[in-house]
Amino acid sequence: MTAAAAGTFRLGDRVVNRLGFGAMRLTGSAAMGLGSSRPVDQSVAVLRRAVDLGVNHVDTAGFYFSRHSAANQIIREALTPYPDDLVIATKVGPRRTPDGEWLTWARPEDLRADVERNLVDLGLPRLEVVNYRSNGRDDVPAAVAALSTLRDEGLLRHVGLSNVGAATLEAARGVTGIACVQNRHAPGYERADAGDVLAACGEHGIAFVPFFTIAGQAREGAAEEPYDVVRAIAASYGATAAQVRIAWTLALGPHVLAIPGTGDPAHVEENVAAASLRLSDDDLEALATPA
Repeated sequence: MTAAAAGTFRLGDRVVNRLGFGAMRLTGSAAMGLGSSRPVDQSVAVLRRAVDLGVNHVDTAGFYFSRHSAANQIIREALTPYPDDLVIATKVGPRRTPDGEWLTWARPEDLRADVERNLVDLGLPRLEVVNYRSNGRDDVPAAVAALSTLRDEGLLRHVGLSNVGAATLEAARGVTGIACVQNRHAPGYERADAGDVLAACGEHGIAFVPFFTIAGQAREGAAEEPYDVVRAIAASYGATAAQVRIAWTLALGPHVLAIPGTGDPAHVEENVAAASLRLSDDDLEALATPA
């Protein structure tokens, strides 16, 4: 079984398998901090295995790093020369010092430097998709305009958004076309306007890319499955809780792309196998309000 079992959708003007890969965990179990690192050769093996299994969409960010490694550099080591069908999407906005401390959010005029850093670390002449991560900031139209300028200069092909509401998405669409929206979305955790964002993306042909779908409330930290209903549905299919969460993600709509991440070679195979898991309507109804 390969990632192709999930079906396909457009990301920008490229068609990708709806089961992709999130790079955050490549550098450690808690990749947003510096306390836990993972052997680089293991992460390289995970990425190569994911691609062997049909994954052709990798989500990353320049601020995914630990004390000893960075996700973008691992991607470059593992996958260059890049397969022709591979689409790498990255994010800009948040900034960290080399010691891992968070800096003030990048201003629109700072985004050129962030884009150029991603180009260097990934070893690409042009980035396929660059998402601006908003986190509720009011500078999204200006940031999107700045990224559009960089697109016109040939540094990137498509602009996306991360962590935005429906009104912000509409404002951004007034500036330029939006390729995708990445929002935190999981059983038991949804933004107040999650349905509006999901529907707007579907209406306008925008890929919706949920993150933290497996981790849920635990975010990037490891945690046991908190919901009995998820465990029960998993047992009924002989699947794992993570596989049920991935299948739930894919069932949100044909325009939804899943990006489960892992640094474990066994888990990447389990995650890709979830591309063929189809949940029943009763399962989906139960997962809408898990307990």
